[in-house]
Order: sequence, then C-alpha cells, then structure tokens
Amino acid sequence: MPELPEVETIRLGLNQVTTGQEIQGGEVLLSRTIAHPISPKDFLAQLKTVTISDWHRRGKYLLAKLTKSDTDQAGWLGVHLRMTGQLLWLSQDQPQPKHTRVRLFFPNNQELRFIDQRTFGRMWWIPPSHLPETIITGLKQLGPEPFSQEFSTDYLVSKLHHRQRAIKTALLDQSLVAGIGNIYADEALFLSGIRPETLCKDLGLEQIEKLSIAVIQVLQKAIESGGTTFSDFINVQGVNGNYKGIAWVYGRTGEPCRICSTPIQRTKLVGRSAHFCPNCQR
Repeated sequence: MPELPEVETIRLGLNQVTTGQEIQGGEVLLSRTIAHPISPKDFLAQLKTVTISDWHRRGKYLLAKLTKSDTDQAGWLGVHLRMTGQLLWLSQDQPQPKHTRVRLFFPNNQELRFIDQRTFGRMWWIPPSHLPETIITGLKQLGPEPFSQEFSTDYLVSKLHHRQRAIKTALLDQSLVAGIGNIYADEALFLSGIRPETLCKDLGLEQIEKLSIAVIQVLQKAIESGGTTFSDFINVQGVNGNYKGIAWVYGRTGEPCRICSTPIQRTKLVGRSAHFCPNCQR
C-alpha cells in the first residue's frame, strides 16, 4: 500500500498538472470504486464543470478542493489508493489498461485515470456543505501528521509509555500517527536503533526522542526520492519511486547492513514483516 511519501509524491504531481483545470466529464468503469455518492452517475454529474483548486493530503488520503466560477465552493474529491491504486495523467488517446476503474476528462484531450488491480481503492465526492471527515469517516480516526507541530517527542511519550505492544505494530496504527506503513516504520526504527519487537512501555525517553526525529528524517528523504516502488507504485507521470535503492533495511533481507555489514534479518509481528539489523538495533 502506498504510504505517506508515495501519496505526497502523487499530491505534488497532481498539483502540477491539474490545478486550475476543469473536469469536463468522466467515466466510471467499476461502480464500487465510488464510495460517495452511491450512484456513479451522480458522482460524475457533481464533478462535471468543476475546477480543481488544489490537492491536499491527510495521512494516505488525497483531497482535491473543488470550485466553480473561481469563487463558489464545489466540495471535495477524495481518493484513497489502498493496496494497488494508481492515478495517472494521460492523453485520452492512450490505450486503456485492463484495470482502469475511473476516468476524469480534462481540456486538451487529457485525463486523470484511476487504475486499481485489487479494486480496494475508493473515490468520494464531498458536498460543499459537509466537511470531508463527515463523509470519509476514516479521516476521523487519524492521528497527527508527522510534519505537524502536534507530532513530537512529548506526544509519543504520552501515547507509548503504557502500551503493551511492539513499537513496530504501534507505528502502523494510523490513530497514533498518520501515514506510516510497513516500509517507513522499519526504516525509522533502524535509524533510531530500536528493535521492532521492543514493547512500547520499555522504551526510554532518549529512544523515543530518536524515534520522533527518525520518522521525520525518513519520510522527508523518501519524499525527496519520489517514494518507494516495490510492486505497484508509480507517480502521476508513470515514473517509479527511487527510495528502494537507498533503503536501510526494508526489503534487504540477507543483505549487509549499510552501517556494520551484519546481514539484515526479517521477522513477523502480528502478521506483518519487520526488517532490522540485529547489531545496530538493540
């Protein structure tokens, strides 16, 4: 599943190509992709002739602010890519892949194409009379953004000191911090020198401080690298992310640690893989 850096990479790309562009129409090829309104016909009707003001990100959700006539609010367009979703900016003449689910048409024969092999991805139109979280209920459950002032060492201490769960598992909890997934949890734990199975309650203040810094460092580096591509992720221009080539531990089982040359190990925690260096992480 795309994590915060991948979704942020897509957001940046969408702002480059769709800001100020009018949606002239569209096509829904898989009705269950549309989560709201229930009718795909109504979804397309509400989007026709609206202009995309700009794109925002909350956790792993994308939200486009919509306007009409430059001033009137026209609601929001919400997207969650889930496991295999892709948003591509293409010419309408380009061949349509098998797993195309939604097409939104723009001027100059361009389109925004939503492709999703596993079909878990969702799209929403949110009326201007509603806040996005009243329609996309998952937004209500998100913790703070890692780059926000709310996310800090003090915040993590308050949330972790009593928890009887592994720190890797805690980092995957979107109510703790929004946007972190398997890849960047492993990477942040490596940089902070913490084993993924360490219980939250056993972490010291210095470890939590290192972790809060490492989370931001890892996410910033991944955004600069255009995200990580292991299977499905590509940006809106169809280009792979580059973070995989510089990852510290994720996806590097058996390869030498970039710091001490000890082979990277892989284990499982609550059904999720965890990669770590047994020497650098204690």
